[in-house]
Amino acid sequence: MSIDVTEQMRVQHALQVAQEELARSAHVSRMGAMTASIAHEINQPLAAIVGYGSAGLRWLARTPPDLAEVRQSIEEIVREGQRAADVVQSVRSMFKPKEELVRVSVDLNRLINEVLALVQGTLQKNGIVVRTDLAELPASVTGNPIQLQQVLFNLVSNAIEAMDSVAERMMLIRTRLENGGEVQVTIEDSGSGIDPKVMNQIFRSFFTTKGDGMGMGLSICRSIIESHGGRLWATPGHPRGAVFQFTLPVE
Repeated sequence: MSIDVTEQMRVQHALQVAQEELARSAHVSRMGAMTASIAHEINQPLAAIVGYGSAGLRWLARTPPDLAEVRQSIEEIVREGQRAADVVQSVRSMFKPKEELVRVSVDLNRLINEVLALVQGTLQKNGIVVRTDLAELPASVTGNPIQLQQVLFNLVSNAIEAMDSVAERMMLIRTRLENGGEVQVTIEDSGSGIDPKVMNQIFRSFFTTKGDGMGMGLSICRSIIESHGGRLWATPGHPRGAVFQFTLPVE
């Protein structure tokens, strides 16, 4: 007895080709979205550098030149340049093998203050009041400082953007040492909050609630925290806003 399997083989081959094309398309789509997200992160400090540079030239063109304002513009340019360098370094470190990542003892309170210094101009421009409650952390956290700073910067930037549509703009950043041997960092804002229906989806790759967002920031943040042995999650704020928290194990 003989069975003609030509048609079956043709169908299987067509299915295999279709699956390969789908995989390639998905890969190209992911890479395109990641590239756009990285470009967006780098363009922000570059645009700020151009803005501060133009402002500095205008202050110099005055008669007499306002040197105090020029100095402030130059200081902002240096901060934004460092921010761009940190973004590039963070992206590079994302693609390094795990064993190549440099991990040292990290002072989380110091990282938080450095991030707040980077966004000080934005906070003042948007009328945002920041309150910090940083506990003494005698136990050290081991991690990659650039990656952890990028997580903090992303979460703080998201909180700033979330308060665009509200009148009362307040942010609370808190650290504390948990009994279980973990350091917990909390970033709470008084913004518009997150729809409870999508609360469990915001950490998924390419999911975004922003009109121009790429949905990569929170996904990368969670990956970084989990690679350090910690957890990152979000809850609704009270009476409004959102609360992002992450934990890291102490050595």
